[in-house]
Amino acid sequence: MLSWLTRLGRMTLDLLFPSRCLGCGKEGSLICAACRVTLPVISPPICHRCGKPQQDGSLCPACINHLHEIDGIRSPFRFEGIIRLAIHQFKYNNLRHIASSLSELLGIHLAKKPIPGEILMPVPLHYRRLRERGYNQSQLLAKELGKLTGLPVIAHCITRRRQAIPQAKAASINQRCSNVSDAFACHGNLKGKKVILIDDVATSGATLDACAAALKSAGAASVWGLTVAREV
Repeated sequence: MLSWLTRLGRMTLDLLFPSRCLGCGKEGSLICAACRVTLPVISPPICHRCGKPQQDGSLCPACINHLHEIDGIRSPFRFEGIIRLAIHQFKYNNLRHIASSLSELLGIHLAKKPIPGEILMPVPLHYRRLRERGYNQSQLLAKELGKLTGLPVIAHCITRRRQAIPQAKAASINQRCSNVSDAFACHGNLKGKKVILIDDVATSGATLDACAAALKSAGAASVWGLTVAREV
């Protein structure tokens, strides 16, 4: 009953306030077909660990100089233009229903360039930030991507046990790493499981790496990160 009422409410809102493309303003969808072809795609060659563009496709200097727990990070888009605007609206202006559009883009990327995984797991928010925002954008992405891929979503296996400044405000890679060091804890047995961590943006990759450390301490066989965009 509640699900039916939710769908009815969304249909009513769509009729009263039709979606407009964030790029061109055209009615119909939040990212129209014409604007999709202009999205800032990350094309190979890339660093095979962190997924950043890398001229020869080898490990980038940052990955050479830092021991990673995460097996790899992949992102279809650079964090700029329409994608940057979409994620900002999603994350800070309560545009929750764009989760389905962004997850569709993730699903297309995953179908073309598969990564190992049998479980989807969203990067958690600290409970204070979750209370302020009212939702975890990574969990909404994982839920929608789970519908598309058929992969199960485990949302509460990993928790954030201490709050830190947003990673985007950290001045350096070293500060971002220390900012999330030991910030996550895993509750459960993941022995032998292949996990795909879902988040909206990867900056240095420090958050995903810290999550991977917690998941591997619980027995995960592999942990890959999948984000809509990344800073390059």
